[in-house]
Parts: sequence; structure tokens; C-alpha cells
Amino acid sequence: MLFLLQVGEDKISLISLLQKGGWIMYPLYALLVIAIFVFIERLLAIKKAGANDPKFMLVVRDHIVSGNIAGAKSFAKSTENSVAKMIEKGIMRIGKPLDAIEKSMENVGKLEMYSMERNLNILSLVAGIAPMFGFLGTIVGMVQLFYGIASTGEYTLNTIAGGIYTKMITSATGLIIGLIAYVGHNYLSTQIDKNANRMEVASADFLDILQEPTHS
Repeated sequence: MLFLLQVGEDKISLISLLQKGGWIMYPLYALLVIAIFVFIERLLAIKKAGANDPKFMLVVRDHIVSGNIAGAKSFAKSTENSVAKMIEKGIMRIGKPLDAIEKSMENVGKLEMYSMERNLNILSLVAGIAPMFGFLGTIVGMVQLFYGIASTGEYTLNTIAGGIYTKMITSATGLIIGLIAYVGHNYLSTQIDKNANRMEVASADFLDILQEPTHS
């Protein structure tokens, strides 16, 4: 069922209303598609990187405390998330000073953060320029409207009001797309922060495990 808007005594479909926005609507549609694509792609990537196995560190601890370093490394390598990649690097550095191990894990953590944040700035860009495109469309439309009035001399209230509301469609569309991109960017940033906290906790736990007595 088409969404209908009430305009005076008439009803107009949302699709018909959007078509009145003119050529500027096409770049706005493109920005919407880009925002949705980037959001979904980043959401899936971040969820994969942040997949949480509550038993992961317990299994790693059991392997290391029992002296089964190879088993701990193999288990970490077979687990597909950012925490596992970081811990795997730490296991590979076992035998070196703790600060060297911590530094190597920190480097992996930075790479994982960079991977999760990749292309996230596109959403921020869309959030900034979509409303500007919308305002540009409204300004261009208003110039055309008043130029037409000046050329023809027709300036009835219906003509002016009808022209203004159709030209403001681009502003409304741009604001909505910008809002969608802004909310999506902030949601993904929150998920990345949660993953970063998990990595920090896992790193601290791993360093604690290394200081426990082993039973090889």
C-alpha cells in the first residue's frame, strides 16, 4: 500500500511527491544507497570481528597453565575474531619479556581497530553532505520558481505555495538521509568501542595468565 500524504483536499503518494524534487533527488538517492551499503557491510564486519566466546580465555588459560603452548596457539588461530588474533600474537611471543608481549598484542589490536573503522568515515561524509545537497536543491528550485514568476508575471498564491512545497522536498530528503547516516555512524562507533573494551580485557587477562605457575 502506498504511503499517502494529505495535501488540502487532495492526496498525493510519497513516490509522486519525491518525483517533484527534480534532478537533485538522484544524487540524494545515490547517497542513501551508499549509506545503507556501507552500514550493512561494516555491521557484518564488526560483528564478525567482535564475535564473543565467553569460554575462549578459559580454554587458552588451561592450555598455557598446563604447558600446552602449541594447543593454545592452534585454538586461538582457529577462532575468528579480533580477540583471538591478538591473543594468538601474544602466545607466539611467550618467552619474551611481558612488556614486549604486551606491545606486540597492542600492535595487533591497533590493526584490528583500523580494520573495523575502515570506510566508516563514508557514513560521516554522507551525514554532512546530504543535507547540503538538499538545501542546494531547494535554493535552485526557488530561484527557478521566482524566475518563472518574474518572466510570466503569474504570482497567484496557489502557484507560489505549490512551487515552494515541492522545492522543499529536497531539503527534507537530505535531512532524513543525513540523519540516517549519522545514526548509523554512531551505532557502529559504539559497537567498535565495545570490541575495543573486550580486547583490552582479554589482553589484561592474558598477561595475568602468563604470570601464573605452569604445570608442564
